[in-house]
Amino acid sequence: MSFQPVFAQFWEKVKESIENHTYAKLTLAKTIGDTELKNIYVRPVLNNDVLSMSITARYKTEEIESFHSLEEAFFVLAPYMNNPFLTAILFTTEGDFTFKLNKKRVGSIIEQAPTFKNASDVILEMKEKGI
Repeated sequence: MSFQPVFAQFWEKVKESIENHTYAKLTLAKTIGDTELKNIYVRPVLNNDVLSMSITARYKTEEIESFHSLEEAFFVLAPYMNNPFLTAILFTTEGDFTFKLNKKRVGSIIEQAPTFKNASDVILEMKEKGI
């Protein structure tokens, strides 16, 4: 069974957290083995009141940042799940949502108490501006 449908459900939580102004950050972590790519961080940015997502890929020797729409970000991040990442963590002010792949590569979503009390500064700015 493919983990993609569960990752799509996880991505819906990402979109909801942005719409509800509760998004703090998103991190892809826990690689399979020792890989060049260590983490991927996803943060919202506003450019002329238009939301885009900053995707920062942290490698052993460098960081590469790219900017994408929310929809594009899903297609940029999805291929990294299972290769090399087993975990994606969405931090919101309402809870932390962890997308995990087990040894059989079956996806699940785990909800925990929130780590962050405040949403991302950009999300708070969007709320102020009514975006």
